[in-house]
Amino acid sequence: MSAPALEVPHRHEDFVEVADRVFVRRHRFFDSNTTLVVGDGGCLVIDTRTTHEQGLDLIDAIRRITPHPWTVVNTHHHFDHVFGNSAFLPCDIWGHERCAEILRTEGEAMRLRMVGNATAAGRPDITEQLERLVVAPPNRTMNEYVELQVGERAVQLHHLGRGHTDNDVVVVVPDCRVLHAGDLVEEGAPPSFNDSYPLDWVDAMSRVAALSDGVVVPGHGAVVDRDYVEQQGAQIAAVVKLARETHADGVLLESAARSGPFAEEANLDALERAHAQLNGKL
Repeated sequence: MSAPALEVPHRHEDFVEVADRVFVRRHRFFDSNTTLVVGDGGCLVIDTRTTHEQGLDLIDAIRRITPHPWTVVNTHHHFDHVFGNSAFLPCDIWGHERCAEILRTEGEAMRLRMVGNATAAGRPDITEQLERLVVAPPNRTMNEYVELQVGERAVQLHHLGRGHTDNDVVVVVPDCRVLHAGDLVEEGAPPSFNDSYPLDWVDAMSRVAALSDGVVVPGHGAVVDRDYVEQQGAQIAAVVKLARETHADGVLLESAARSGPFAEEANLDALERAHAQLNGKL
């Protein structure tokens, strides 16, 4: 994701049960969401926050709900979803194979960039946490689909194609119709296009909508539903249409960005990435 404000006020940090034994914790920091799925004798933690210490804070909240051992899922490789992994070890951490590869090969460079960003933002507490962080990539990987058992409950992991990144995973709890979408879906702010594949994202959103039959947990912001997913999918389709038109007509992207469906900066990021795809560079 792009670099939002380090704090978003007025967000609760208690888990809220959104379906049978499925809990969502919405955090002030980056307005990010973690989903906890509880089964008989086990639980599943979807995304682990930004630092080891934030991971420990998340564990404290989890232990107020369940004593069961956990399995972790990373929805994609971005730091604000995976840098808390180390707090949960030893355990299985699932992610797309590209998520694991990126964190193995580029995780340390990501960490150092975030140290610089936290320093520039005047957050010495976060800087110190990131300085001592050890990046922990997924140790269990999937490509298109895998089904996990969380106690007696089946939980499905789907990679629906490139979108927000090339390694997005959505998590479906079919027995209570909950889908955790990661940053394929964003509420309260425009989607982040910095590492995206907009031409593919349109199709990925159609697949997310097809799997959405109840609660949809976005990577950031308030819980939504299928209608919201379809609306955001239509917005992404609109910015891709604009990208194709500007690519054909040679219109300056800065001018086109003012007429897109999102905030101007997000439109520009989307148009640049879409043009890179149209030019065969992504």
